[in-house]
Amino acid sequence: MSSQLLLFAEPLLRDGLARLLTAQGSLYTAVESPQQLKGLPQLVIWQVNSPINPPLLAQELQSLQERWRPAPLLLLLPTGHGLNNEVLLQLPAAGVLEAPNPQELLEAVATLLAGGRVLAVAMGEPPGIGSPIPPTGPTLGLGQWLLISGLQQIDADIDAIRRLLTPPPTNLVQLLVLQGRLRELAAARQLLLLLWGPASMAWSSPAPTPQPSQPVLAITLQQRSADGIWRAIRERLEAGTEGALNNQSGQLLALEGLSGERRRDLLRALLHQVEELRQRFLADPAPLQPLQERWERWQPELRQQALRSLVNPYVQLPREGSLEPVAESLIRSSDLVSRDPELPDAQAMLASLVRAQPLLVDGQLLAADEPRAVLHLELLLANWLVRTADLVSAEVLASCGSWPELRRYLLQPDLLATRNLERLRNQLNAQQRWSSWVLRPINLYESRRQLFCLRDGAIRCQELTEPRDGELRQLGWLQQLVTLSLETRDALAPQVQGLLKGLGDLVVLLLTRVLGRAIGLVGRGIAQGMGRSLSRS
Repeated sequence: MSSQLLLFAEPLLRDGLARLLTAQGSLYTAVESPQQLKGLPQLVIWQVNSPINPPLLAQELQSLQERWRPAPLLLLLPTGHGLNNEVLLQLPAAGVLEAPNPQELLEAVATLLAGGRVLAVAMGEPPGIGSPIPPTGPTLGLGQWLLISGLQQIDADIDAIRRLLTPPPTNLVQLLVLQGRLRELAAARQLLLLLWGPASMAWSSPAPTPQPSQPVLAITLQQRSADGIWRAIRERLEAGTEGALNNQSGQLLALEGLSGERRRDLLRALLHQVEELRQRFLADPAPLQPLQERWERWQPELRQQALRSLVNPYVQLPREGSLEPVAESLIRSSDLVSRDPELPDAQAMLASLVRAQPLLVDGQLLAADEPRAVLHLELLLANWLVRTADLVSAEVLASCGSWPELRRYLLQPDLLATRNLERLRNQLNAQQRWSSWVLRPINLYESRRQLFCLRDGAIRCQELTEPRDGELRQLGWLQQLVTLSLETRDALAPQVQGLLKGLGDLVVLLLTRVLGRAIGLVGRGIAQGMGRSLSRS
């Protein structure tokens, strides 16, 4: 049985959409008005072309959802709609597409009918997380496709009427009707070219040469369950680990010491280990035991398995005249039990990834399948991924310091020299001490948290504001001195500012009233003395 799709669009675009959907055989039935429905539709498609007012758009979407519930809603936006990503992420629609081509539209329809979610919009300012997916090549935009489709349909009708007029019918009424229909089609063709011809150029450039285009923020959930959310996030993170993965976080990372291929292998191995832990959580729910406790308990094992995946278990390298297995030697000499204190509590992230529980984002409790919740989960997981990979990489660098043959196998070529490797390790140690003694207390006192994310083929840093009073109370006395100095500065700043302002006013008073007046009297006396001398002469 075909699925009923209710279309809301301007007449010409609606006809093009109907032709595109009905061309897929008996899969879909395009309904152009609610009166033609047989029961409830399976999907509502709304093509917006007029100037968009964000509050009115959200209100209209909410009304459509309430009217046609439980049918999902697919919103189609033209290029240049003027809505920023923050507004698009909050729209109450299961699908939001910006200037899609026909293939993307059909894939989105299939995903929504299967119970998933779709978001694909041009990314202006980065929303904070995620790896943008650039378009693979120049494609025919939906607006241009609809224009061409409409023109083809009109031309086909014109040809059919001309065949009926050759020879002209003997019935005068039939002749007048056919001639009037011919004039109507010609006027519709001219109107179509007038209205949508220039607009279609903005939907998709017809130039054959590839043009630089904006990256696309694309989120596709095949299912709204925890499995669908995890698969979408994993695909985005795997796409983010491709390429050189430059460090643009403003911090020195031990992960930079690994070669590009080993860096990617380590991140992929950690992702695979998270998948294994998810399966453990699902096989043994243990509702009375928090997910955070089991997550912390399994971290050393997870890092060991990732290290084994980074180095082939069968690889052996010479060390002091004998061959040693690399993987087991690295595990024995590495401290994989330590924890990064800057990692946030993983309970909320795990509850959403395993049980699809709602997530608190920017003070709002969102369903786990909401686009903003998916992006926040991706940010949390990417931060854990980079920090754990950096911790493992630091242990690898320490092992390479005493195993020269291992450097050529795992590290960057410029770290083969002992001096370069030791310089990097010393810089990492100095950065770690400065961060632990100074930067971390400041961040705790200011309720800030630095999170790593994978975006635009690079490791970047994003700041998150959240209460950290519990961690602040656990600081040592030396770190608390830093927060005490900040508190003292905040407490004394108004008094010091008032004192400096008073001293400034006093200096101005002395310069203008006392010293300036005295200089004026001296100058006047000199002038009078010079006047008497001139009068005597």
